[in-house]
This record gives sequence, structure tokens and C-alpha cells, in this order.
Amino acid sequence: MERELEKPPGRREARKQDRRDAIIAVAKRTFFENGYSGTSMSAISAELGGSKGTLWSYFPSKEELFSAVLETVTSEYRRQLADLFRPGVDVRTMILEFCRSFIAKITSPEAVRLHRLVAAEVNRFPEVGEIFYRRAPQPTQELLAGFLAREMEAGTLRHEDPRRAARALTSLCMGGTHQRMLMGQETTAEERDQEARLAADIFMRAFAPD
Repeated sequence: MERELEKPPGRREARKQDRRDAIIAVAKRTFFENGYSGTSMSAISAELGGSKGTLWSYFPSKEELFSAVLETVTSEYRRQLADLFRPGVDVRTMILEFCRSFIAKITSPEAVRLHRLVAAEVNRFPEVGEIFYRRAPQPTQELLAGFLAREMEAGTLRHEDPRRAARALTSLCMGGTHQRMLMGQETTAEERDQEARLAADIFMRAFAPD
């Protein structure tokens, strides 16, 4: 028996989703402009209009709202990575493609603002760092580790803990232009590409098959 096609969401569900998207859009701008500590649920509710109860019915806490904002910011990149790690591509080529895409992501204006926000707030609000890690570095490293594990099994990379290898590769990508941009310096597309090539080369030398 053929599986029934999923029905499109009804009007009520569509309105709820639109309202949720509107809340996240306002919260994202407010978090980025005012920081985590400078953002209040009351202020977001006032800008959206309506009662505070409506906002709290969607997001029972500021932590959950911040988490939803990060999910929105990072979900598209995770989909790109899932498409990037396709079978049949030379591992060296794939590693270089990952480095280019990852450096492009973390040096985007939005990502730089987010990293600055987390760095500024994490001492007073440890939950900010925890939420950020769960929504950004951890899923990226898990996707990368899955790809690396397959390559290790295929013998194109030496056997190692794939999660450790994923952390090593992302760390290589974050050591140059990303750090400079966090400090307010400008970088060029050529510099970022050179850094991607260097990170990929160092990683492949370190994890070449025995």
C-alpha cells in the first residue's frame, strides 16, 4: 500500500509557524544588537505586540528562545555540509572543500557577531556557551566526524578517533583569519582561500594512511 502524501499544514498551523518565525526574527536582531544580557523577553514581547503570555507559550524561557535563534542561524549550514559529504569524491578534495566552506561560514559577518556575543557573555551566563556549543560546533563536528570515520574505514585516512580528528580540522580552520576578524581586522578572499589550503594540507599530512 502506497504511503499517503503528507498533507500541507492547515491555516492554524501555518499561522503558528509564521508567528514563531516572527518571534525568532525579532529575537535574533535583538540578541545580536544588545547581547544576551541586554535582551529581555518583555522587550521582545513589546516589539511583537500582543501579550507576554503569547511569547511564553512559544518559548518558555530566554534560553530556549536563544537556542531557537541559533538553530535558525546554523541549520542551513548543516544542510550544506550533508550535501557536501557526498560519496565518490577524492578525500583530499573533500577536505579542502570543507575547509573553504567552514572558513567562509565562521568569517561571515553574522558568525563573527555571534562569536563575539558568546565570548562577551559566557562568563556571566554559562548557559550561553552551552547552548552555542550544542547548536553550532558540536553538530558540525559530528557531521565531519561521520565523514572522516567513513574515510578511515576505506583506508584513505589513518585510523584515529574521528571526533578528535574533526576537532583538529576545525581548529586548524579557526586559527588565522577567523581570529583576526574577531579582533576587528579585515581579511581578503585570497587570504581565506590560502588558509583553507594550508589547513587541508596540514590535516592530510597528519592523517595520511600509515
